[in-house]
Amino acid sequence: MKGFDPASSFGATVATHYDDLPRGDEGAAVEFLQAFAPSQSALEFAIGTGRIALPLAATGMDVEGIELSRDMIARLHAKPAGAAIHVVQGDMSTVQMERRYGLVYLVFNTIFNLLTVDGQIDCFANAARHLTEDGVFVVETAMPHSWMPSGKSDYVHAEQVNLDSVVFDVARYDPVTQHLTENHVRISPSGISMQPIVCRLITPGEMDLMARMAGLQLVHRYANWQKTPFDAQSTAHVSVYARQQGTS
Repeated sequence: MKGFDPASSFGATVATHYDDLPRGDEGAAVEFLQAFAPSQSALEFAIGTGRIALPLAATGMDVEGIELSRDMIARLHAKPAGAAIHVVQGDMSTVQMERRYGLVYLVFNTIFNLLTVDGQIDCFANAARHLTEDGVFVVETAMPHSWMPSGKSDYVHAEQVNLDSVVFDVARYDPVTQHLTENHVRISPSGISMQPIVCRLITPGEMDLMARMAGLQLVHRYANWQKTPFDAQSTAHVSVYARQQGTS
């Protein structure tokens, strides 16, 4: 789309409808994060509308957030208990809070929203910067190959088929830049609308290297929030990083 800025992918329209189709894994995610947090303080990178932050805060955890989109922040703060969550508007790879946390976490592929290798490396460094000495950084993402079936570089998938509308997910992957350019195209009697997004896909191995550059190391990796063992058939992973011994 002409003039498209990936940073604007989560504007007012997306924020308004972001919670319409919950993933259903919120309870499992909260239980997982609680189990690995060494203290009752947490920082969510790309906190969004509070899908995870609000139920995590409801357990008694002190949750704060960083979020690029002002519209997503407004949506969060309009919810019951949402106004109590302190959020700083800005880039999760560079914004610095005034404290450290026992848990920093980043869910649902959001590390992919940083479109350069430098930005993704900076994100790991920023997470490390905000961790207490015994803190952990938890990242949830899909496996890149799960988005590109049969090794193809592009696809068209029918996301929703209704009697009065259809939604197609149309995407193309560039292995040189590792960018996945994706568009959710809705066709209905009222016309055609598009919701584009660009991601930079990275593998677990790349993430582990970025973590090491930040003074962190992998301590656990699972296929999901339910702690299913991670293996060659896994389509996603939840990875837990802690400080390398002797770093702070």
